[in-house]
Amino acid sequence: MTLVILGTQDKEFTRLLKMVEDEIKKGLIKGEVIVQAGQTKYKSNYMEILDLIPNTKFNKLIKESDLVITHGGVGSIISALKHNKKVIAVPRLSKYGEHVNDHQLEIVEEFGRLGYIKSATNKRELTKALEEIDSFEGTKYKSNNNKMIKLIEDFIDNI
Repeated sequence: MTLVILGTQDKEFTRLLKMVEDEIKKGLIKGEVIVQAGQTKYKSNYMEILDLIPNTKFNKLIKESDLVITHGGVGSIISALKHNKKVIAVPRLSKYGEHVNDHQLEIVEEFGRLGYIKSATNKRELTKALEEIDSFEGTKYKSNNNKMIKLIEDFIDNI
């Protein structure tokens, strides 16, 4: 199963859903496709589209997925990486009115540079990422929460 995550942004991200649907039609994405669409309104005969998903169901869908295709939100990317999922991230871009700026582009580029995910900013790159995803062995995600907590505790202790 492929899980597509658009997040909860107040702007639509139909560009990604159109690209995914094209890849389903071409046969590059096979099997069930479930979409967490947030505010994006889109009708499809190829994908099950849900607006918002309760957290427990969202985590269950991530665990059951073989592939996660997500917008460039840090929370969505990390949620998938924590479950050791293969991730393709497509940033929302301001030039299409998908976000107010291009910070998601920077996020996706950095996660890609570090080898955690495959990134794609357009249809051609998404096709390439899908063609390569089966052989992609991404960097395993390791949380730095304990390190951050220790740094904060040390800072507070030294005030």
